[in-house]
Amino acid sequence: MESHYFNLIRTWGLQKGIPIKGDPKTQSIKAMEELGELAHAILKNDKEEISDAIGDVVIVLTNLAAMYNMNIENCIKDSYDVVSKRSGNMINGTFVKDKK
Repeated sequence: MESHYFNLIRTWGLQKGIPIKGDPKTQSIKAMEELGELAHAILKNDKEEISDAIGDVVIVLTNLAAMYNMNIENCIKDSYDVVSKRSGNMINGTFVKDKK
């Protein structure tokens, strides 16, 4: 995804007052709700709803990062820098990192 879309999300969030007036606790609950919708869409194998739910999760997380004066791109980069160095195996359809 281009950073352009993250900027559009941040602009929209600012227009709605999310980073300034929002509550990180309720925003994190909103993220969990969106993840629940994603899980439901996966169970139904509804690709349109899966795509919508993934987008909704990204939007909520982008605004949550802004509440902490962070940008999501750096959060993603920092996390990727860690996980890219992990070793592990696929077990029952899930990547499980090796124990140190």
